[in-house]
Amino acid sequence: MTTTGAAVEAAAAATVVVVVVVVVVAVVVVVEVHVVKVAVVIVVVVVIVVDVVVVVVVVVVVVVVVVVVVVIKKSLVVLVVVVVVVVVVVVVVVVVVVVVVVAVVVIVVVVVIGNILSKLKLLSSVKLL
Repeated sequence: MTTTGAAVEAAAAATVVVVVVVVVVAVVVVVEVHVVKVAVVIVVVVVIVVDVVVVVVVVVVVVVVVVVVVVIKKSLVVLVVVVVVVVVVVVVVVVVVVVVVVAVVVIVVVVVIGNILSKLKLLSSVKLL
């Protein structure tokens, strides 16, 4: 079970890293408004990173299950571990997907708001003239 705990901690750490990256990206997008292409590239990179994290977590989980099944041959323990592992993987994948979706939405909203604000500034400066 400790290896499962380690997998959970690793997944949580990876999720935190993704969230931090997303926040940094959002700040960068706020600072640099003309960044639709950059935002798209960043979203693609974040999705790739997330996919890698999910794959690593799934591999770790599979290894843990195999080790448990091979080392401990008690079916009840194996069943419990498998259930826990599956739940952990599902939760991690869901969290990661939610984080990526939120990141995409934040980036798009920020870029759109930035574009609208810059257009409003242009309009107001034209009216002042």
